[in-house]
Amino acid sequence: MPDSEEPQYKDPRKEDITYGDRRISRPDVSLPDWEVPDSSYRPVPIVWFTGALFVELFVLVGLGVILASQSAWVALALAAAATSGIGVWTWGRGMQTAGSGWKIATIVMLLVQLAFFAMAMGLFAG
Repeated sequence: MPDSEEPQYKDPRKEDITYGDRRISRPDVSLPDWEVPDSSYRPVPIVWFTGALFVELFVLVGLGVILASQSAWVALALAAAATSGIGVWTWGRGMQTAGSGWKIATIVMLLVQLAFFAMAMGLFAG
């Protein structure tokens, strides 16, 4: 193409703009073909489950370190309160709309971590 000629571009309001085999723009919506404007982000239950798992893990470890010199029953009471708070927070994030399997798994996971905390604090020692 000589330097004096201007490049000719397609009008995106009248025809598709393509790059290779991909449609970059369409005249009806002016969005790339991979863009889905009607969709929205919705976290899946594993995100809420994993969030609860890690938050409880860090909270219980922190409580164990902070309350190591206190009575194990005081530590367990605070850990149980924290666990129930994490459960309420997880349900508020969206777990109430998840399937029953995710709900059961989340409750079991929270209780198992609480049981490990109780064992670490020596409550189940003979």
